Amino acid sequence: MASDNTLRSYSIIPCFIFVEMVIVAGTVLMAYYFECTDTFGVHIQGFFCNDADLMKPYPGAEESSFIPPLILYCVVAATPTATIFIGEVSMYIMKSTREALLAKEKTIVTGDCCYLNPLIRRIVRFIGVFAFGLFATDIFVNAGQVVTGNLAPYFLSVCKPNYTGTECRFNHQFISNGNICTGDQGVVENARKSFPSKDASISVYSAVYLTMYITSTIKTKSSRLAKPVLCLGTLCAAFLTGLNRVSEYRNHCADVIAGFILGSSVALFLGICVVHNFKGVHRTASKQKTEEYRGLPLMTFPRVESPLETLSAQNHSTSMTEVT
Repeated sequence: MASDNTLRSYSIIPCFIFVEMVIVAGTVLMAYYFECTDTFGVHIQGFFCNDADLMKPYPGAEESSFIPPLILYCVVAATPTATIFIGEVSMYIMKSTREALLAKEKTIVTGDCCYLNPLIRRIVRFIGVFAFGLFATDIFVNAGQVVTGNLAPYFLSVCKPNYTGTECRFNHQFISNGNICTGDQGVVENARKSFPSKDASISVYSAVYLTMYITSTIKTKSSRLAKPVLCLGTLCAAFLTGLNRVSEYRNHCADVIAGFILGSSVALFLGICVVHNFKGVHRTASKQKTEEYRGLPLMTFPRVESPLETLSAQNHSTSMTEVT
C-alpha cells in the first residue's frame, strides 16, 4: 500500500474483464434472443370467444402509442446514465465533496503504472450495475410473457375467430385451439405477450434506481425540496407510463401492477445489496468507528458503596484523630 488513499490490487481488472463483462455480455445476448428472435415460443393460452375482457378495440401498432417504445427506451436508459455521470463529476469537482470522496474511496493501483481513479470506479460501478439491471429486467419480463402467454385486452379484435364455427358457437365454451384465429399472426402473437407489462417494468426500474441514487448520493444543504421534487417527478412519470398502457387497452391492470412490482424489486435489490445504497465508500469509516469503541465496556453500572466500607472508613478517621 503506497499511501492511506491508495490500495494495490492485481485482480480487479482481470475480474472486471473475465467475470463481470462476461456476465453482462451474457445478459445482453439473452435479452437479444428474447427480443429479436423466435427462439422461445409463446405459450398458447385458451380463451372464451365472447370474453368481454378481451374484446377491447385494437389500439394500433406500438409505434402509434402516446409513448412510443423507442422514445421510452431512450429516456429510460439515458436519464439515469446522464444523471449519474453528471452527479459523480460534480461531486468530484467540488472541493468539499472531493476531499470526503478521496478520504473514503481509495485509488486502486493495478501495477506499476495503472491507477483507477475513484471517480472512474464509481461511474463504472453505478452505471454498469444499472445497465445490467435494465437488461435483467427485460429478460424477466420476456420470460414471464413467453411462459404465461397472457392475452391482451384487444386479443379478440386481432384474433378474429370464426364465431360461426363449431368451437365458438356456444358462449361459455373454452377454446384451446391456437389455430382458430384468422387475423395477422404477427399481431396475434404480440397480443399473447401481455403479462407482465414491459413498459411499466423498465420505466419503474429506471425511476426507482435513479431515485435511490439521488436520495443517497446528492447532497443539497440549501434546498430541502429539490430532491423530493426530482424523485417524486421521476416516480410519477413511471406511474403515468403504466397508466397509459391501461388507458390504451394494451395491458390489463394486473399486467401493469406486476410490471411495477418486478421493476421495483430488481432496482431495490441492486441498490441495496449490490451497490449498498450507493454508499459503499462508507465502509472504512464505519470500521474505524467500531474500532474506537472496541476498548470500551459493553455495560457500566453505578458504584454502590458497601456499609462495611463506610464503617471501616469512619473507624480509620477516628483512629487518625486520636493519634494526632
